[in-house]
Amino acid sequence: MDFTNKSILQIALQQSAMDANCDAQDFMQEKNIIVTSAANPRARKYLKLPFACNLISYGKNIVASITEKYRPVVSEYINRFSVEGCFETPNLHVLNDAMQKEGFRICFMAEYFLPDLKFLKALDCPYELKLLHSGDFAPLYTDTWSNALCEKRRELDVLGIGAYDGTKLVGLAGCSADCDTMWQIGVDVLLPYRRQNIACALTSRLALEILEREKVPFYCAAWSNIKSVRNAVKSGFRPAWIEMTVQSASFVEEMNQRKGH
Repeated sequence: MDFTNKSILQIALQQSAMDANCDAQDFMQEKNIIVTSAANPRARKYLKLPFACNLISYGKNIVASITEKYRPVVSEYINRFSVEGCFETPNLHVLNDAMQKEGFRICFMAEYFLPDLKFLKALDCPYELKLLHSGDFAPLYTDTWSNALCEKRRELDVLGIGAYDGTKLVGLAGCSADCDTMWQIGVDVLLPYRRQNIACALTSRLALEILEREKVPFYCAAWSNIKSVRNAVKSGFRPAWIEMTVQSASFVEEMNQRKGH
């Protein structure tokens, strides 16, 4: 498949439509749209569907995928504030306060990146790079490589690239087959080896390997994670869409109890 930036964006729009239970063209409308969330076997594997409320924007409007019970609350919110304002403080407290009365809270807020083919190229670093496959990952499911690989969904980890200082693995980018057409990239680099272009070398090369397999690579980062966002941009990725997801208050509390949160 000969990808273009336009075809890559269209594939992402189609996937977001399956995740949200809407039409791909809904994200390109001038007005906000609310749809009823529903389970879909072709949605990204890690999504817990149906959503109570998930807001998605590709920059033009907001598509809200919701449980119908919350339509009045969500409709009032997304039509009260600007598109950008709905995803930031102080405005998001309005939605959080309303949903908290129903036993929910805002949980995930993330920015998603797609490769820009005008800038994506194989970058170099001072270390040997090796292509890895799922059979190589078994000893790597540790906290050290938890961004590159996901122990809970091992079956989705399909491809990786490691950076080696001799025989020592010092950096790892892995991708998970989160849906039929798109594979998500995550990357880790050992602390003493950072700031040597390892992350961008791994990310860019893995993205190219994914494209060769006729899948679209994508990258996700919290917008507060400046290191990760810089890596995405340096690796040839550009911001494509954002999401904000409401989860049960108990789920949020559980997340806050986990190490690192």
